Amino acid sequence: MTRGKPSRRLIVLIAAFALAIAGAFAPAMVAGADEVSAQAVTHKSPFNCNKTFYANNWTGGHNPSNTIDWQNYGGDAIGGETVRATAGGTAYFYNEGNTSYGQWVQIVHSDGSRTRYAHLATMSGSVGSSMAVSQGTKIGTVGSTGGSNAPHLHYEQRNSSGTVVTPTVDGVTVPLGTKKAVKSTNACGGNPYTATEVCGSGYSVINSHAVTGGFIYLTYNASNGYNCVVTLKSTSLGTASAVSASLQVEGGTVTTDSGNFAYYAGPIRKSAGSTCVKWGGSVGSSSWTSAWSHCG
Repeated sequence: MTRGKPSRRLIVLIAAFALAIAGAFAPAMVAGADEVSAQAVTHKSPFNCNKTFYANNWTGGHNPSNTIDWQNYGGDAIGGETVRATAGGTAYFYNEGNTSYGQWVQIVHSDGSRTRYAHLATMSGSVGSSMAVSQGTKIGTVGSTGGSNAPHLHYEQRNSSGTVVTPTVDGVTVPLGTKKAVKSTNACGGNPYTATEVCGSGYSVINSHAVTGGFIYLTYNASNGYNCVVTLKSTSLGTASAVSASLQVEGGTVTTDSGNFAYYAGPIRKSAGSTCVKWGGSVGSSSWTSAWSHCG
């Protein structure tokens, strides 16, 4: 028995069904880079309050394209300037040596978007570490590490897919091919102290934990083997209120600094070397203490 050819109606129905199945599994259309905004979180300039620098989104070989090189403004040289988080999130610290970004930080924000800060002279965390940051937290200083010819800050805003988007800081959008002077409103009225400043020379942040109203920081001084803990307030700044910091070396007793302080509790310094530590603190009624950690 020979099979007859399928009818034209059947062919049309089969084709329609195939298109429907293909549509169900096809990926959704993705908007172009300029259509996808990183501004679900609001960014401020990465510099101290009231500092003005040029944001240069230049063309002709800048890689990646559509990113900012922050440069000198007027007589104010940018080298050595404090670099601050433009929005809160989790900061990750990297070092590519004498190539590419050099020392750099990436912050992943609450909506999955991210910012990058490159060519840093110093970083507030050790390479390979991460720390929670709020908008205005110091993450490093401006330098010229990696593939850089002069001190400046390379800055990127990317969406949650990793695509570079046109940057906006302090309400100023800087499109490709433009150069604008931007005055910072970052850290205006924020805590004027950093963990490394409180702990002293030679200390670097190796971990941190957020509590309501502030952050607890664990730092380490590689030259002498000491840990240092400090709790920085982010609320009621300048007004004495309850805050504490604590540090315990395994086999020893807990040392706590607590009271009503205007800006921070601590510093508490202890020799740890290759010994585990517990560290913690509180702001008001919000407190946290680590498990044994950082054992060597």
